[in-house]
Amino acid sequence: MTAVTFVQVTKDWGSTIALHPTDLHLQAGQFSVLLGPSGCGKTTTLRLIAGLETPSAGQISIFGSDVTTTPPALRGVSMVFQNYALFPHLSVAENIVFGLRVRRVAASEIAERLKKTLDQLSLAPYQDRKPGQLSGGQQQRVALARALVADSRLCLMDEPLSNLDAQLRLEMRHELRALQIKLGLSVVYVTHDQTEAMSMADRVVLLKDGRVEQVATPFELYQAPGTLFAAQFIGTSRMNILKLEGARIAGTAIRLEPPAGASCVGIRPEDVVLDGPYVLPVSHSEFTGADLLVHVRAGDQTIVLRAQGKQVVNAHTQLALGWDARHLHWFDHKGLRI
Repeated sequence: MTAVTFVQVTKDWGSTIALHPTDLHLQAGQFSVLLGPSGCGKTTTLRLIAGLETPSAGQISIFGSDVTTTPPALRGVSMVFQNYALFPHLSVAENIVFGLRVRRVAASEIAERLKKTLDQLSLAPYQDRKPGQLSGGQQQRVALARALVADSRLCLMDEPLSNLDAQLRLEMRHELRALQIKLGLSVVYVTHDQTEAMSMADRVVLLKDGRVEQVATPFELYQAPGTLFAAQFIGTSRMNILKLEGARIAGTAIRLEPPAGASCVGIRPEDVVLDGPYVLPVSHSEFTGADLLVHVRAGDQTIVLRAQGKQVVNAHTQLALGWDARHLHWFDHKGLRI
């Protein structure tokens, strides 16, 4: 079943277009991530799903029901924000069930749902505390519990981990993903952090300038990027993109066998090996601990290769390097994968 469907959905404010006509299908029971740089349209897309924005054109469906003009409260979705938005004067338990009380849910059902949610998120020991007495990770769990207790079929999350430190973000990523799998939740998650997206998602929706660049699994997005933008946005070290002059890498004597229409070639740093026919000068290197990123000059272009951090490579020396042709990525003059 499809959790969210967009049919030619557009959002604009006069001359400013936040989302160009978009078709999108997000599957039920999956962890779908909207990924992209600031201003790409990912939060606008999430707000359109939630009903916090009305589309300028197109149709939005949630679990097969047309909700294009349906108010947010009637869409059956819950939302977790970057700002936890907890009431400081209420206890953890009261924060979690606040929405249920507003909707006048029966007291017995509130108590049952609260107990279940506290147990699921290991919050029972903290239910009488105020938010100010909790750590950042615990506050995040309370915000998530408030969303889960509503028993919504679809949970929307807008950069919920961005306020946490690096180690806590890592722990919460694991917790969120495990909880989503355990409960079979349908999640739509917004982030600009590609590591977050790649480690958590079943499918990634990569956006740029209000357009969908590619929808794919993390593996597919990394191994077969559909556009130049996808190729360089995904990966802790950017893919090398080298311009071609016919069958050569521009500015070098390196010959290749490009497919028809190719204007540039890409290769990831880990696919460049320190053993091959091309001898090129080293400009500098970056030690990152486990890895050493070595920058070599190929004419007026640069190739970065990833070597083991234990190796020492000095600047202004020569390196023999190469690659397996199967690991090359070809793009045409429009930046589309060939």
